[in-house]
Amino acid sequence: MPAPSAKTETMSTLSTTRAILRIYPYVKPAMPRIVLGTFAALIGAVVALLIPQVLRGLVDGPLSEGIASAVWPAVGVVLALGIIEAAMIALRRWFVLVPNTMVEARMRNDFYNHLQQLPVAFHDRWPSGQLLSRVVSDLNLIRRWLSFGIVLLSVNVMTIVIGFVFLVSISWQLGVLFMVCSIPLWVYGYLFEQKYSTVARRSQDQAGDLATAVEESVHGIRVLKAFGRGGHALKNFADQAEGLRDTEMEKARAIAGIWWWLLLVPDVTFALSLLGGALLAVNGDLTVGELLAFFATATVLRWPVESIGFLLSMTFDARTAVDRFFEVMDETNTITDPEHPRSVEEVRGRLVFEDVHFRYQDSPKQYADLIDGVNLAIEPGETMALVGLTGCGKTTLTALTTRLYEVTGGRITIDGVDIRDLTREELRTHLAMAFEDATLFSATVRDNVLLGRPDASEEDLAEALEIAQAGFVYALPQGLDTKVGEEGLSLSGGQRQRLALARAVAAQPAVLVLDDPLSALDVDTEALVEAALRRVLAKTTALIVAHRPSTVQLADRVALMQDGVISAVGTHTELLATSEHYRFVISSLEDEEKERMGVRA
Repeated sequence: MPAPSAKTETMSTLSTTRAILRIYPYVKPAMPRIVLGTFAALIGAVVALLIPQVLRGLVDGPLSEGIASAVWPAVGVVLALGIIEAAMIALRRWFVLVPNTMVEARMRNDFYNHLQQLPVAFHDRWPSGQLLSRVVSDLNLIRRWLSFGIVLLSVNVMTIVIGFVFLVSISWQLGVLFMVCSIPLWVYGYLFEQKYSTVARRSQDQAGDLATAVEESVHGIRVLKAFGRGGHALKNFADQAEGLRDTEMEKARAIAGIWWWLLLVPDVTFALSLLGGALLAVNGDLTVGELLAFFATATVLRWPVESIGFLLSMTFDARTAVDRFFEVMDETNTITDPEHPRSVEEVRGRLVFEDVHFRYQDSPKQYADLIDGVNLAIEPGETMALVGLTGCGKTTLTALTTRLYEVTGGRITIDGVDIRDLTREELRTHLAMAFEDATLFSATVRDNVLLGRPDASEEDLAEALEIAQAGFVYALPQGLDTKVGEEGLSLSGGQRQRLALARAVAAQPAVLVLDDPLSALDVDTEALVEAALRRVLAKTTALIVAHRPSTVQLADRVALMQDGVISAVGTHTELLATSEHYRFVISSLEDEEKERMGVRA
């Protein structure tokens, strides 16, 4: 779970009302129907409170006088009131259910869109399970609270107030007794909020962590099985699940505590009221009908009073869900489109790094920048290989080209235009990437390959597959329309890499950035891909992170990266002759290549 930001800490100090009001812009379109639903529920509650008054008139009137024929009109009135109450309950449900599903949908869509806009640095910090629990369970909880919790909480509080007025009108002595006895409920309700809100937040955070653990285990199931670590994963999961269980038990104890008061106080109040009412009736200060109406009204109020406990807990859960929702929505997108964007007038594909610096936001100040002043120019149609030891910053440098991360100093230009002056959409039409870790989506082969250029022709699609040596797709059960499964795990690593490479090629960008896209291929397939790639690279500017000597052979020139800077640029032959560090790097790559081939042999 990520550490809370300053915004999160400020948000946690908000009152429950102010925190929940933050969703008002989403709820506003549904407010008319929510108000109508609340009004319908209130009418139903008032109608229920009128029934004891009818009974009061019946007992003190016709029944006391022995007029049996007058009973039937009263029965008809009670039946009519009951039908109206049922109709109002049905109307309340009809008013609030549909619009609040739309509120949930709008919030979920905005949340997902915001996740798409946030920079990669945000996703590096946040576990996927935490985001998943917010967009699914938290929003579902908010929707249920809007449809049920807030309406009943408002109506039941108003019902209690109106009911107290009825009680006082029947007998001011018993009414005051009833109100005095209710004071402990409001005091405990305040204390309950202070305790329950904290526990509810911890529970929802732990549920998010548990979702992350499940997701990691499912995605890494092959590794766990291969190393026989299923038991270890189970133990970690069980420990987290036990922690969540303990928190849920703490929540249950808190709810049980308020329920104890909500059940005890009304029973004690009923007993005291019965004693007081009997004495008043004996002394002639209260009629039998009034006593019956008082207790019938108190019985009607029992459900609203008892419901306060779980409605309060639902409200505090909803408040926590709102807090968690806005923790993400309040995250600032630091990589945005310029206010006045420019365009590349003539796309040639000249990529230039000018004194480029980069450091992660949370990096200690005493450490040097990860990218510490890179200067490099790649001419149109040129293929530049980027080599260096592990950790020197190669992958980070390539990520800067598409603004997955933002430079913290200097600039990167395409055909003389700073990439920050372009819209992200235009930038990513001029430049495409293939990553070493090939990620595919749970979609068809066709959709995955054409992700960057959905309107590509069948000929372009076939050419991209051919260049990437991905002809295996035609042998899949449904060919190009075969779903590859979540993250492409139904395919081998080499197959995923070839489809990822085909995706980059199919986009037909002016600049192609390849981060060691052939690492999972066997030697023969790699040779075929490299031969086919030469056709593409002949007319495309390319920056290739090379982890193999064979990949270096594809390049016109080589840039040697060392400790976050480009220490030398030249042809492979020139660098072998002039740079001792380059010879060391190439020797290391050759050793790794021999070891890899030995393992496969």
